[in-house]
Amino acid sequence: MSLDLILPDSLVKAFKTARHVTVFTGAGVSAESGVPTFRDAHTGLWARFEPTALATSEAFEADPALVWGWYEWRRSRVMRAAPNPAHEAIVRLARHVPAISVVTQNVDDLHERAGSRSVAHLHGRLMQPRCFACGTPWRYPDGMPNEPEDGRRVTPPECPECAGPIRPGVVWFGEPLPADEWQRALGAAAGCDLFITVGTSAMVYPAAELPRIAAGQGARVLQINPQATALDSLADWNLVGAAGVVLPALIGAVFDDASPTTG
Repeated sequence: MSLDLILPDSLVKAFKTARHVTVFTGAGVSAESGVPTFRDAHTGLWARFEPTALATSEAFEADPALVWGWYEWRRSRVMRAAPNPAHEAIVRLARHVPAISVVTQNVDDLHERAGSRSVAHLHGRLMQPRCFACGTPWRYPDGMPNEPEDGRRVTPPECPECAGPIRPGVVWFGEPLPADEWQRALGAAAGCDLFITVGTSAMVYPAAELPRIAAGQGARVLQINPQATALDSLADWNLVGAAGVVLPALIGAVFDDASPTTG
């Protein structure tokens, strides 16, 4: 599907004159690749589990095999997914502007697989687990995740340093954001002149502060989202629609980019 956009001159000018663009992505971008959003209703084996009850250190201590099994299920979905036209459009945008920063609330690696570099992951990285006890990084073996024998539980691997259980590399409820990633995100928000927020509800803090920080420093804010959000009144421009349709069409229209706009 293609989309013909009629863009205001002010938005075109903002892109053409931008020295530093920051792109902030949320779950809606990954969802268009088939990755279930964190709060999606579960089906099948996981239908009776509440995601917020599994994504805590307390849940992992109480039943590490259940929590690890759920994250292996999530990881298998990510590994089967592919970057979509929104991810690819961000890579195309990087070719047209002097500087670009990508900040995401997503824990998958779809931005990197599309070709984006130095992505700031505010909520951790699913593909970078570590020891629950000592924090030593651990590397997944090649191949797809093993299916749990009982349909749900998978015993976590042991840390080679201390024999503690390996935990997912994501930020759980009650945990702080990774300090270095958060500082990179703050710098990207404060230092840009055009801030693009894509596929996020703008309800999860402190990440939701980033567009407000950018606006407070004088940046123009563009929002792309299928539904209204708390950022509607803050944004200078609101483009309504799916990220994988709107963002490629936008880049193509602004820069007369002949690259494909849909996948």
